[in-house]
Amino acid sequence: MTGHGIRQCHVPVLLKEVLEGLQVRQAGLYLDGTVGEGGHALEILRGHPETRVIGLDRDPQALASAGRRLEGFGDRVVLLRRDFRDMGAVAGELGIDGLDGILLDLGVSSLQLDTGERGFSFSFDGPLDMRMDPQASLTAEEVVNTFSEADLKRIISRYGEDRLAGRIARAIVRGRMKEPIKTTGRLARIVSEVPGMGRVRNIHPATRTFQALRIEVNDELGAVEEALPAGVDLLVDGGRMAVISFHSLEDRIVKRTFRKMENPCECPSDLPMCVCGPQSLGRVITRKPVKPGDEEQVANPRSRSARLRIFERRAEKENG
Repeated sequence: MTGHGIRQCHVPVLLKEVLEGLQVRQAGLYLDGTVGEGGHALEILRGHPETRVIGLDRDPQALASAGRRLEGFGDRVVLLRRDFRDMGAVAGELGIDGLDGILLDLGVSSLQLDTGERGFSFSFDGPLDMRMDPQASLTAEEVVNTFSEADLKRIISRYGEDRLAGRIARAIVRGRMKEPIKTTGRLARIVSEVPGMGRVRNIHPATRTFQALRIEVNDELGAVEEALPAGVDLLVDGGRMAVISFHSLEDRIVKRTFRKMENPCECPSDLPMCVCGPQSLGRVITRKPVKPGDEEQVANPRSRSARLRIFERRAEKENG
């Protein structure tokens, strides 16, 4: 994987580990909040003939691909064009009061990345778009051409974790003063020409900037922060949530949120017992993130940065 957080559906990342981690059961009900082209959902359905899957995605192109792949499963699969942060509302609309498991495979898909007109990659000279939902209002072109230099620096520094964020923001502003920056190719050239920029570990100089813009355009971190508690709230006792992340920002949110749900106590450490009152929602299954093995990384290089974390919901009466 590169810094983009690419998930390749034709080779579902950490497939065996996800199925084992979710403890997929017969006649269960699972939600794939980032169904993409349907790779993980396919294996859940194929391996458990009475199990059902609800698949969400905000990308109609991905949903159409998933629909073709999963059409043989009939009413065992329901595909909806929705943001995974809305899973609580979706469950209410479908009359669902509990899920056996939830999967979130974060990042941008290969389908999105490899479609030049979507504007996710500098590998194609396409329009600066980067919207996972083509009907969303904010595009990367708007961010690049209208956001202040200070805001661009903040976005590239925070979401791209690029130490040269200030120089990059300044170069973008200078570039757009000559004429609006409308293509991925021009933006990539502007970033690449910033003094001090060079390939690091074979990563293109513009990788972190493109990642940062994509995260901003799609509010990816905000979606994860909303979805984790909403998802755990939907799980039945013993149900599990599995989250695959592809960069450190996402992984830190997942790690921190899962630990807080396991141990929400905010009492001073010197108190002999908790007196603040919040109940644990369950337990973290993965004390360390699960990573792809060497064989998977060789077979699917895009899996290299994948990290899987799992949380299990437990009834309050068992947490006391």
